Amino acid sequence: MRRTHIAALAVPLTVSLALTACGGGPTSAGGKLSGNKIVLAVLNDQSGVYADVSGKNSVEAVKMAVEDFKAKYGAKAVTKDIEVVSADHQNKPDVANSKAQELYDRQGADAIFDVPTSSAALAVATVAAQKKKLYFNITGATTDLTGKSCNKYTYHYAYDSYMLAHGTGTTVTEQGGKNWYIVYPDYAFGQDMQKQFGTAITAAGGSVAAKDPTPFPNDNFSTFLLKAPNLNPKPDVLGAMQAGGDLINLVKQYNEFKLRDKGIKLSVGLMFITDIHSLGPDAFAGTDFTDAWYWNMDQRARAWADKFYQRTHVRPSFANAANYSAAMQYLEAVQRAGTDASDAVTKQLDGHSFDDVFARNAKIRGEDHRVIHDVYLAEVKPSSEVKEDWDYEKILKTIPADQAFRPVADSAAAGCHLG
Repeated sequence: MRRTHIAALAVPLTVSLALTACGGGPTSAGGKLSGNKIVLAVLNDQSGVYADVSGKNSVEAVKMAVEDFKAKYGAKAVTKDIEVVSADHQNKPDVANSKAQELYDRQGADAIFDVPTSSAALAVATVAAQKKKLYFNITGATTDLTGKSCNKYTYHYAYDSYMLAHGTGTTVTEQGGKNWYIVYPDYAFGQDMQKQFGTAITAAGGSVAAKDPTPFPNDNFSTFLLKAPNLNPKPDVLGAMQAGGDLINLVKQYNEFKLRDKGIKLSVGLMFITDIHSLGPDAFAGTDFTDAWYWNMDQRARAWADKFYQRTHVRPSFANAANYSAAMQYLEAVQRAGTDASDAVTKQLDGHSFDDVFARNAKIRGEDHRVIHDVYLAEVKPSSEVKEDWDYEKILKTIPADQAFRPVADSAAAGCHLG
Protein backbone atom coordinates (compact mmCIF):
# COMPACT_ATOMS: atom_id res chain seq x y z
CA MET A 1 0.00 0.00 0.00
CA ARG A 2 1.39 3.40 -0.93
CA ARG A 3 1.89 5.63 2.09
CA THR A 4 0.95 9.30 1.99
CA HIS A 5 2.60 11.41 4.66
CA ILE A 6 0.42 14.06 6.20
CA ALA A 7 0.63 15.96 9.44
CA ALA A 8 -0.93 14.08 12.35
CA LEU A 9 -3.25 16.81 13.55
CA ALA A 10 -6.19 16.28 15.84
CA VAL A 11 -9.13 17.32 13.69
CA PRO A 12 -12.46 17.98 15.41
CA LEU A 13 -15.32 16.10 13.81
CA THR A 14 -18.31 17.40 15.71
CA VAL A 15 -21.44 15.32 15.58
CA SER A 16 -24.43 17.63 15.43
CA LEU A 17 -26.66 16.46 18.21
CA ALA A 18 -29.28 17.96 20.44
CA LEU A 19 -29.52 15.53 23.32
CA THR A 20 -31.47 17.60 25.78
CA ALA A 21 -31.18 16.64 29.44
CA CYS A 22 -34.47 16.94 31.29
CA GLY A 23 -35.98 16.19 34.64
CA GLY A 24 -35.58 12.59 35.76
CA GLY A 25 -32.39 11.96 33.73
CA PRO A 26 -28.98 11.25 35.19
CA THR A 27 -27.93 14.90 35.03
CA SER A 28 -30.82 16.04 37.21
CA ALA A 29 -30.03 13.22 39.61
CA GLY A 30 -26.73 14.84 40.47
CA GLY A 31 -24.36 13.51 37.80
CA LYS A 32 -21.70 15.83 36.41
CA LEU A 33 -19.95 16.06 33.07
CA SER A 34 -16.54 17.56 32.46
CA GLY A 35 -16.94 20.58 30.22
CA ASN A 36 -20.69 19.93 30.12
CA LYS A 37 -20.20 17.51 27.22
CA ILE A 38 -18.72 14.15 26.26
CA VAL A 39 -15.78 14.00 23.86
CA LEU A 40 -14.92 10.73 22.09
CA ALA A 41 -11.54 10.55 20.32
CA VAL A 42 -10.50 8.13 17.59
CA LEU A 43 -6.71 7.79 17.35
CA ASN A 44 -5.50 5.65 14.47
CA ASP A 45 -3.64 5.36 11.18
CA GLN A 46 -5.33 7.56 8.57
CA SER A 47 -2.51 7.71 6.02
CA GLY A 48 -0.44 4.51 6.12
CA VAL A 49 -0.56 0.72 5.95
CA TYR A 50 -3.50 0.37 8.36
CA ALA A 51 -5.64 3.23 7.02
CA ASP A 52 -7.98 0.93 5.09
CA VAL A 53 -8.32 -1.49 8.01
CA SER A 54 -9.85 1.11 10.31
CA GLY A 55 -8.84 4.72 9.66
CA LYS A 56 -11.42 7.38 8.87
CA ASN A 57 -14.17 4.78 8.52
CA SER A 58 -13.85 4.01 12.22
CA VAL A 59 -14.46 7.68 12.92
CA GLU A 60 -17.71 7.25 10.99
CA ALA A 61 -18.53 4.15 13.04
CA VAL A 62 -18.10 6.09 16.30
CA LYS A 63 -20.32 8.86 14.93
CA MET A 64 -22.94 6.20 14.16
CA ALA A 65 -22.78 5.06 17.80
CA VAL A 66 -23.36 8.61 19.00
CA GLU A 67 -26.36 8.98 16.70
CA ASP A 68 -27.82 5.64 17.82
CA PHE A 69 -27.30 6.61 21.46
CA LYS A 70 -29.26 9.82 20.76
CA ALA A 71 -32.06 7.87 19.12
CA LYS A 72 -32.27 5.43 22.02
CA TYR A 73 -32.36 7.90 24.92
CA GLY A 74 -33.61 11.14 23.38
CA ALA A 75 -34.48 13.65 26.08
CA LYS A 76 -33.36 11.26 28.81
CA ALA A 77 -29.76 11.15 27.62
CA VAL A 78 -27.05 12.08 30.09
CA THR A 79 -25.91 15.10 28.02
CA LYS A 80 -26.99 17.33 25.17
CA ASP A 81 -23.53 17.55 23.62
CA ILE A 82 -21.33 14.73 22.33
CA GLU A 83 -18.34 15.49 20.14
CA VAL A 84 -16.17 13.16 18.08
CA VAL A 85 -12.57 14.15 17.33
CA SER A 86 -9.78 12.23 15.62
CA ALA A 87 -6.02 12.18 15.02
CA ASP A 88 -3.53 10.28 12.84
CA HIS A 89 -0.75 8.59 14.84
CA GLN A 90 1.16 7.42 11.72
CA ASN A 91 1.81 4.03 13.43
CA LYS A 92 4.54 5.67 15.53
CA PRO A 93 4.51 5.22 19.31
CA ASP A 94 6.05 8.65 19.98
CA VAL A 95 3.40 10.33 17.83
CA ALA A 96 0.69 8.23 19.51
CA ASN A 97 1.97 9.35 22.92
CA SER A 98 1.91 13.04 22.03
CA LYS A 99 -1.42 12.82 20.23
CA ALA A 100 -3.04 11.00 23.17
CA GLN A 101 -1.86 13.72 25.54
CA GLU A 102 -3.18 16.38 23.18
CA LEU A 103 -6.54 14.63 22.84
CA TYR A 104 -6.97 14.23 26.59
CA ASP A 105 -5.62 17.64 27.64
CA ARG A 106 -6.45 20.06 24.82
CA GLN A 107 -9.37 18.39 23.08
CA GLY A 108 -10.95 17.31 26.37
CA ALA A 109 -11.36 13.67 25.33
CA ASP A 110 -13.13 11.51 27.88
CA ALA A 111 -12.15 8.32 26.05
CA ILE A 112 -9.82 7.32 23.22
CA PHE A 113 -10.73 4.52 20.80
CA ASP A 114 -8.97 2.28 18.26
CA VAL A 115 -5.11 2.73 18.08
CA PRO A 116 -3.69 0.12 15.68
CA THR A 117 0.00 -0.89 15.98
CA SER A 118 0.76 -2.55 19.31
CA SER A 119 3.70 -0.28 20.13
CA ALA A 120 1.41 2.74 19.71
CA ALA A 121 -1.34 1.02 21.70
CA LEU A 122 1.03 0.44 24.62
CA ALA A 123 2.11 4.07 24.51
CA VAL A 124 -1.50 5.26 24.70
CA ALA A 125 -2.24 2.86 27.58
CA THR A 126 0.57 4.51 29.55
CA VAL A 127 -0.89 7.97 28.89
CA ALA A 128 -4.39 6.79 29.85
CA ALA A 129 -3.09 5.52 33.18
CA GLN A 130 -1.25 8.78 33.83
CA LYS A 131 -4.21 10.96 32.91
CA LYS A 132 -6.79 8.63 34.51
CA LYS A 133 -8.85 8.74 31.34
CA LEU A 134 -10.55 5.88 29.49
CA TYR A 135 -8.94 4.09 26.54
CA PHE A 136 -10.61 1.35 24.48
CA ASN A 137 -8.03 -0.50 22.43
CA ILE A 138 -9.62 -1.94 19.30
CA THR A 139 -6.87 -2.70 16.79
CA GLY A 140 -3.71 -3.30 18.84
CA ALA A 141 -3.19 -7.05 19.31
CA THR A 142 -0.58 -7.37 22.04
CA THR A 143 -1.63 -9.34 25.11
CA ASP A 144 0.58 -7.06 27.22
CA LEU A 145 -2.47 -4.79 27.43
CA THR A 146 -4.08 -7.42 29.65
CA GLY A 147 -0.74 -8.52 31.14
CA LYS A 148 2.20 -6.52 32.39
CA SER A 149 0.92 -3.26 30.84
CA CYS A 150 -2.70 -3.48 32.01
CA ASN A 151 -4.18 -0.60 33.97
CA LYS A 152 -7.48 0.55 35.45
CA TYR A 153 -8.37 2.82 32.55
CA THR A 154 -7.49 0.63 29.54
CA TYR A 155 -9.87 -1.94 28.02
CA HIS A 156 -8.81 -4.46 25.35
CA TYR A 157 -11.87 -4.79 23.18
CA ALA A 158 -11.96 -6.62 19.85
CA TYR A 159 -9.22 -9.26 19.56
CA ASP A 160 -5.67 -10.09 20.57
CA SER A 161 -2.79 -12.31 19.53
CA TYR A 162 -3.83 -15.15 21.87
CA MET A 163 -7.28 -15.29 20.24
CA LEU A 164 -5.83 -15.36 16.74
CA ALA A 165 -3.21 -17.99 17.53
CA HIS A 166 -5.47 -20.35 19.43
CA GLY A 167 -8.07 -20.13 16.68
CA THR A 168 -6.00 -20.27 13.50
CA GLY A 169 -2.72 -21.79 14.69
CA THR A 170 -4.42 -24.64 16.50
CA THR A 171 -6.90 -25.43 13.73
CA VAL A 172 -4.44 -25.35 10.82
CA THR A 173 -1.99 -27.54 12.73
CA GLU A 174 -4.68 -30.07 13.66
CA GLN A 175 -5.75 -30.18 10.02
CA GLY A 176 -2.28 -31.31 8.92
CA GLY A 177 -0.16 -28.16 8.72
CA LYS A 178 2.42 -29.52 11.14
CA ASN A 179 5.56 -27.65 10.13
CA TRP A 180 5.50 -23.83 10.03
CA TYR A 181 7.70 -20.99 8.80
CA ILE A 182 6.61 -17.79 10.56
CA VAL A 183 7.42 -14.33 9.22
CA TYR A 184 6.41 -11.42 11.41
CA PRO A 185 6.81 -7.62 11.48
CA ASP A 186 9.60 -6.60 13.81
CA TYR A 187 7.72 -4.63 16.45
CA ALA A 188 5.52 -5.41 19.46
CA PHE A 189 2.56 -6.81 17.47
CA GLY A 190 4.63 -9.18 15.35
CA GLN A 191 6.79 -10.30 18.25
CA ASP A 192 3.74 -11.17 20.32
CA MET A 193 2.07 -12.90 17.36
CA GLN A 194 5.01 -15.21 16.64
CA LYS A 195 5.23 -16.07 20.33
CA GLN A 196 1.50 -16.86 20.65
CA PHE A 197 1.36 -18.79 17.37
CA GLY A 198 4.46 -20.79 18.32
CA THR A 199 2.85 -21.79 21.60
CA ALA A 200 -0.45 -22.78 19.94
CA ILE A 201 1.26 -24.72 17.13
CA THR A 202 3.43 -26.70 19.53
CA ALA A 203 0.46 -27.46 21.81
CA ALA A 204 -1.44 -28.82 18.78
CA GLY A 205 1.40 -31.20 17.89
CA GLY A 206 3.20 -29.07 15.30
CA SER A 207 6.55 -27.32 15.15
CA VAL A 208 8.07 -24.08 13.91
CA ALA A 209 10.87 -24.79 11.42
CA ALA A 210 12.00 -21.18 11.33
CA LYS A 211 10.83 -17.69 12.25
CA ASP A 212 12.07 -14.43 10.80
CA PRO A 213 11.34 -10.79 11.64
CA THR A 214 10.63 -8.50 8.70
CA PRO A 215 10.96 -4.70 8.46
CA PHE A 216 7.88 -2.62 9.24
CA PRO A 217 6.42 -1.21 7.09
CA ASN A 218 7.70 -3.25 4.14
CA ASP A 219 6.92 -3.73 0.46
CA ASN A 220 9.45 -6.44 -0.46
CA PHE A 221 9.25 -9.88 1.15
CA SER A 222 11.14 -11.78 -1.56
CA THR A 223 14.09 -12.70 0.67
CA PHE A 224 11.81 -14.53 3.09
CA LEU A 225 9.51 -16.09 0.51
CA LEU A 226 12.38 -17.48 -1.56
CA LYS A 227 13.89 -18.92 1.61
CA ALA A 228 10.77 -20.92 2.49
CA PRO A 229 11.05 -23.82 -0.03
CA ASN A 230 14.73 -24.30 0.83
CA LEU A 231 14.28 -24.77 4.56
CA ASN A 232 15.02 -28.21 5.97
CA PRO A 233 12.54 -29.56 6.74
CA LYS A 234 10.42 -27.74 4.17
CA PRO A 235 7.46 -26.07 5.89
CA ASP A 236 3.86 -27.09 5.24
CA VAL A 237 2.63 -23.63 6.19
CA LEU A 238 3.83 -20.07 5.73
CA GLY A 239 2.49 -18.19 8.76
CA ALA A 240 2.18 -14.54 7.73
CA MET A 241 1.80 -12.29 10.78
CA GLN A 242 1.69 -9.03 8.82
CA ALA A 243 -1.47 -6.91 8.57
CA GLY A 244 -3.01 -4.26 6.36
CA GLY A 245 -0.85 -2.97 3.51
CA ASP A 246 2.10 -5.15 4.52
CA LEU A 247 -0.02 -8.30 4.33
CA ILE A 248 -1.31 -7.31 0.89
CA ASN A 249 2.26 -6.89 -0.37
CA LEU A 250 3.31 -10.24 1.10
CA VAL A 251 0.37 -12.17 -0.38
CA LYS A 252 0.96 -10.66 -3.83
CA GLN A 253 4.52 -11.96 -3.73
CA TYR A 254 3.51 -15.33 -2.22
CA ASN A 255 1.32 -15.85 -5.28
CA GLU A 256 3.95 -14.55 -7.71
CA PHE A 257 6.47 -17.08 -6.37
CA LYS A 258 3.81 -19.83 -6.55
CA LEU A 259 4.54 -21.14 -3.05
CA ARG A 260 1.13 -22.83 -2.89
CA ASP A 261 2.13 -24.93 -5.93
CA LYS A 262 5.29 -25.87 -4.03
CA GLY A 263 3.25 -27.34 -1.19
CA ILE A 264 3.47 -24.41 1.22
CA LYS A 265 0.01 -23.35 2.39
CA LEU A 266 -0.64 -19.76 3.39
CA SER A 267 -1.93 -19.07 6.89
CA VAL A 268 -2.71 -15.47 7.86
CA GLY A 269 -2.46 -14.41 11.47
CA LEU A 270 -4.65 -11.33 11.17
CA MET A 271 -7.06 -10.78 8.27
CA PHE A 272 -9.47 -7.94 7.55
CA ILE A 273 -12.20 -7.89 4.90
CA THR A 274 -10.42 -4.92 3.34
CA ASP A 275 -7.35 -7.09 2.69
CA ILE A 276 -9.41 -9.60 0.72
CA HIS A 277 -11.18 -6.86 -1.19
CA SER A 278 -7.89 -5.23 -2.15
CA LEU A 279 -6.46 -8.31 -3.90
CA GLY A 280 -9.66 -10.21 -4.69
CA PRO A 281 -10.78 -13.45 -3.04
CA ASP A 282 -8.80 -15.78 -5.31
CA ALA A 283 -5.54 -14.39 -3.91
CA PHE A 284 -6.57 -15.83 -0.50
CA ALA A 285 -8.98 -18.62 -1.54
CA GLY A 286 -9.04 -21.49 0.94
CA THR A 287 -7.12 -19.58 3.60
CA ASP A 288 -8.45 -20.20 7.12
CA PHE A 289 -8.26 -17.42 9.69
CA THR A 290 -9.90 -16.25 12.90
CA ASP A 291 -12.26 -13.29 12.60
CA ALA A 292 -13.66 -11.21 15.43
CA TRP A 293 -16.81 -10.40 13.42
CA TYR A 294 -18.09 -10.59 9.84
CA TRP A 295 -20.49 -8.14 8.25
CA ASN A 296 -22.64 -10.83 6.59
CA MET A 297 -22.60 -13.48 9.31
CA ASP A 298 -26.27 -12.92 10.23
CA GLN A 299 -29.11 -10.50 9.66
CA ARG A 300 -28.27 -8.29 12.66
CA ALA A 301 -24.71 -7.77 11.46
CA ARG A 302 -25.87 -7.17 7.90
CA ALA A 303 -28.45 -4.59 8.89
CA TRP A 304 -25.78 -2.51 10.61
CA ALA A 305 -23.37 -3.08 7.72
CA ASP A 306 -25.99 -1.77 5.30
CA LYS A 307 -26.22 1.50 7.27
CA PHE A 308 -22.44 1.72 7.35
CA TYR A 309 -22.25 1.12 3.60
CA GLN A 310 -24.68 3.97 2.92
CA ARG A 311 -22.26 6.35 4.67
CA THR A 312 -18.90 5.02 3.50
CA HIS A 313 -19.58 3.00 0.32
CA VAL A 314 -17.57 0.08 1.71
CA ARG A 315 -18.46 -2.88 3.89
CA PRO A 316 -17.21 -2.64 7.46
CA SER A 317 -14.19 -4.47 8.83
CA PHE A 318 -14.42 -5.94 12.30
CA ALA A 319 -12.38 -2.92 13.47
CA ASN A 320 -15.12 -0.55 12.29
CA ALA A 321 -17.84 -2.59 14.01
CA ALA A 322 -15.82 -2.89 17.21
CA ASN A 323 -15.24 0.87 17.38
CA TYR A 324 -18.98 1.37 17.07
CA SER A 325 -19.62 -1.16 19.83
CA ALA A 326 -16.98 0.24 22.19
CA ALA A 327 -18.26 3.79 21.77
CA MET A 328 -21.82 2.63 22.45
CA GLN A 329 -20.80 0.63 25.53
CA TYR A 330 -18.88 3.63 26.86
CA LEU A 331 -21.87 5.93 26.38
CA GLU A 332 -24.16 3.38 27.99
CA ALA A 333 -21.82 3.22 30.99
CA VAL A 334 -21.84 7.02 31.30
CA GLN A 335 -25.62 6.94 31.10
CA ARG A 336 -25.79 4.42 33.96
CA ALA A 337 -23.25 6.36 36.04
CA GLY A 338 -24.79 9.78 35.37
CA THR A 339 -21.28 11.19 34.94
CA ASP A 340 -18.21 10.92 32.73
CA ALA A 341 -15.89 10.73 35.75
CA SER A 342 -13.53 7.91 34.82
CA ASP A 343 -13.65 5.99 38.09
CA ALA A 344 -17.44 6.01 38.12
CA VAL A 345 -17.56 4.81 34.51
CA THR A 346 -15.12 1.94 35.12
CA LYS A 347 -17.39 0.71 37.92
CA GLN A 348 -20.20 0.48 35.37
CA LEU A 349 -18.02 -1.28 32.81
CA ASP A 350 -16.24 -3.86 34.97
CA GLY A 351 -18.13 -7.15 35.03
CA HIS A 352 -20.78 -5.86 32.63
CA SER A 353 -22.31 -8.43 30.26
CA PHE A 354 -23.87 -7.41 26.96
CA ASP A 355 -24.77 -8.58 23.48
CA ASP A 356 -24.68 -6.12 20.59
CA VAL A 357 -24.17 -5.94 16.85
CA PHE A 358 -20.44 -6.67 17.20
CA ALA A 359 -19.83 -8.48 20.48
CA ARG A 360 -22.02 -11.53 21.00
CA ASN A 361 -22.24 -13.17 24.44
CA ALA A 362 -19.84 -10.51 25.68
CA LYS A 363 -18.50 -9.68 29.13
CA ILE A 364 -16.02 -7.05 30.28
CA ARG A 365 -13.73 -8.83 32.72
CA GLY A 366 -12.96 -6.68 35.72
CA GLU A 367 -9.85 -8.68 36.56
CA ASP A 368 -7.86 -7.71 33.43
CA HIS A 369 -10.20 -5.53 31.31
CA ARG A 370 -10.26 -8.09 28.52
CA VAL A 371 -13.60 -7.93 26.69
CA ILE A 372 -14.49 -11.52 25.84
CA HIS A 373 -17.02 -12.39 23.13
CA ASP A 374 -17.72 -15.06 20.52
CA VAL A 375 -15.24 -15.19 17.61
CA TYR A 376 -15.30 -17.09 14.33
CA LEU A 377 -13.14 -19.45 12.36
CA ALA A 378 -13.53 -18.37 8.73
CA GLU A 379 -12.35 -19.40 5.28
CA VAL A 380 -11.92 -17.19 2.22
CA LYS A 381 -14.24 -18.20 -0.62
CA PRO A 382 -12.97 -18.55 -4.19
CA SER A 383 -14.46 -15.99 -6.57
CA SER A 384 -16.68 -18.71 -8.06
CA GLU A 385 -18.60 -18.86 -4.75
CA VAL A 386 -18.88 -15.11 -4.22
CA LYS A 387 -22.48 -14.08 -4.93
CA GLU A 388 -22.16 -10.37 -4.13
CA ASP A 389 -19.35 -7.88 -3.72
CA TRP A 390 -17.56 -8.01 -0.35
CA ASP A 391 -19.13 -11.35 0.67
CA TYR A 392 -15.80 -13.17 0.76
CA GLU A 393 -15.95 -15.25 3.93
CA LYS A 394 -17.46 -18.58 4.89
CA ILE A 395 -17.93 -18.96 8.66
CA LEU A 396 -16.81 -22.47 9.58
CA LYS A 397 -17.55 -22.40 13.28
CA THR A 398 -18.15 -20.15 16.28
CA ILE A 399 -15.57 -20.17 19.06
CA PRO A 400 -17.42 -19.37 22.31
CA ALA A 401 -16.35 -16.32 24.29
CA ASP A 402 -15.11 -18.31 27.28
CA GLN A 403 -12.82 -20.38 25.03
CA ALA A 404 -11.61 -17.71 22.62
CA PHE A 405 -9.50 -15.57 24.94
CA ARG A 406 -6.70 -16.03 27.43
CA PRO A 407 -7.92 -17.17 30.86
CA VAL A 408 -7.87 -14.64 33.70
CA ALA A 409 -5.27 -16.75 35.52
CA ASP A 410 -2.88 -16.32 32.60
CA SER A 411 -3.36 -12.56 32.65
CA ALA A 412 -2.57 -12.56 36.36
CA ALA A 413 0.51 -14.70 35.77
CA ALA A 414 1.62 -12.15 33.15
CA GLY A 415 1.39 -9.37 35.73
CA CYS A 416 -2.17 -7.99 35.58
CA HIS A 417 -3.93 -7.58 38.93
CA LEU A 418 -6.91 -5.24 38.61
CA GLY A 419 -9.78 -7.08 40.29
